[in-house]
Amino acid sequence: MGLVSGVVVFTIIWWTVIFMVLPWGVRPEVDDAQPGHQVGAPANPRMWRKVLITTAISVVLWLVIDVLITENVFSFRDWAESWTKAQQ
Repeated sequence: MGLVSGVVVFTIIWWTVIFMVLPWGVRPEVDDAQPGHQVGAPANPRMWRKVLITTAISVVLWLVIDVLITENVFSFRDWAESWTKAQQ
């Protein structure tokens, strides 16, 4: 996988994982609700922790995908070639 495609794949994985990690550990501010504040807003969102967890998960997933592509375990070119032959 080239540099640009590696960065693109990592970015897509990272954004997908961040939306999965964001709800983890969210506790609403029930006791100290101020007028004008959203009731469901988290008391302590811990965003840096979630960013680090997201990055760690994304690195592992990206490494797995990179190995699969680099070692031709799953070849998109072979799949596309067989698909086009079947269409003819």
